[in-house]
Amino acid sequence: MGATTVNNLMLRKLFLSLLGLGWASAASADWAINMPRGITELSQETFDLHMMVFWWCVAIGVVVFGVMIYSLLKHRKSKGAEAAQFSHSTTAEVVWTIIPVIILLIMAVPAAETMIKLEDSRDPDLTVVVTGYQWKWHYKYQDQDIDYYSTLAMPSLKARFKDSGADVFDVDNYLLDVDRPLVVPKGKKVRLLLTANDVIHSWWVPDLAIKKDAIPGMVNETWFRALETGTFRGQCAELCGKDHGYMPIVVEVVEEDAFQAWLDTQSEGSAQLAQAEN
Repeated sequence: MGATTVNNLMLRKLFLSLLGLGWASAASADWAINMPRGITELSQETFDLHMMVFWWCVAIGVVVFGVMIYSLLKHRKSKGAEAAQFSHSTTAEVVWTIIPVIILLIMAVPAAETMIKLEDSRDPDLTVVVTGYQWKWHYKYQDQDIDYYSTLAMPSLKARFKDSGADVFDVDNYLLDVDRPLVVPKGKKVRLLLTANDVIHSWWVPDLAIKKDAIPGMVNETWFRALETGTFRGQCAELCGKDHGYMPIVVEVVEEDAFQAWLDTQSEGSAQLAQAEN
């Protein structure tokens, strides 16, 4: 096989690879380069902190590279520049120490305030115990006689198997839907107590700005207050076994009256089930 033929084959493979990559990107779900602003108080604060640090980094990069490029052009050898004959500059050392300290303080103070808020789970309106299993989640509403498992929705479950005959692109929210979501009221402080029954899992919902490990034998706390109604999706973010990719998280935020109606429905169902077992 000649060199020309080999080169043509390589170019063809490269073109097809790029075409396939572009098609996959177009077929995938909505995505963004930046982190989401989220729908909670703390998710929005976290986003604002992220953007503040980002723009500080941009400004520092512009200044540092600007000075470096200016120095390369202004003091190049072709213009007759000669190296300065000194060992150090105390003034320069003081300046490049004080300025970074000030910048760090500007970033650290609001970051510390937000971190304190993230850990302040006192006085919740609702507490839910979240337990990770291989490969599903269990939700138990404290002070409410309600608990249930949340597993991968049946359309995704059927489509995931080889030779199932189902087209995953025809399945709504493929691998990101469940049979029973976590239902919470809008505007109420919801505390989550996270643990696991077997291995380490991680409860991650980007729109809530929550990623908390669920560890066997330990209880981690976190909280959120949703400011918008809707359905918000996440996934287990800790490699936990062969079906790690098949234990999504869905949080459904509803108005308070709708949440109370849902509680009443769940309580009636639990009572009927108890009577049937007796």
